[in-house]
Amino acid sequence: MDATAQTFQALKERHREIRDDLPQNLSLRVHRALSWLDCAEQNEDDDSKFIFLWIAFNAAYGHEMESRWGYNERKILDNFLKILIDVDDMNVLYQIAWKEFSGSFRLLIDNQYVYQKYWDFQNGKISEAKWLNKFQRDKAAANRALGRMDTGKFLAIVFERLYTLRNQLIHGSATWNSSVNRPQVRDGAKVMNHLVPAIISIMLSNKPLLLGSPSYPVVP
Repeated sequence: MDATAQTFQALKERHREIRDDLPQNLSLRVHRALSWLDCAEQNEDDDSKFIFLWIAFNAAYGHEMESRWGYNERKILDNFLKILIDVDDMNVLYQIAWKEFSGSFRLLIDNQYVYQKYWDFQNGKISEAKWLNKFQRDKAAANRALGRMDTGKFLAIVFERLYTLRNQLIHGSATWNSSVNRPQVRDGAKVMNHLVPAIISIMLSNKPLLLGSPSYPVVP
């Protein structure tokens, strides 16, 4: 099976086969992530699909850390991505980025409406020249990172876009099924639909670095 294209059903069957050998906390995070991936695959509209995929991603990376008090969500996310890349022995995340770059990944990176500094300009926080300059530099950095197989840098830029889109939807700063944001929601859902199953697959490799207790464990 193509490691870069796994469905909920394939991952669920794999989880069933090995869950008794997985640490309980890791298995619970995978189980929760899979449940939301299943939900995303059952939804047709891109707004719902993106939101459910983001929840699946949250279920995967949202776990307790020794110094959690000093971390915000963005730092936890960045740390989780770094760990994933460190244990991604088959370079699955890079393969996805390379294979899909000319489509949804590039379109998302090129879209100013999911670039936070564009909105900082719109809100009068920075100048037009400043956001435009940084936008072009970040796009160029994404191209360089992909060419150098720097998956961490590339995904950091991708997730900056995804995080802005997440904020727009989760915090009610967008209208459901709005015609004005269809490209970014569509492309964001496609990117997450590539990345989330791959992330769950990497977690099923049961690497020690991926261990961590869920923020909200199951309480009988």
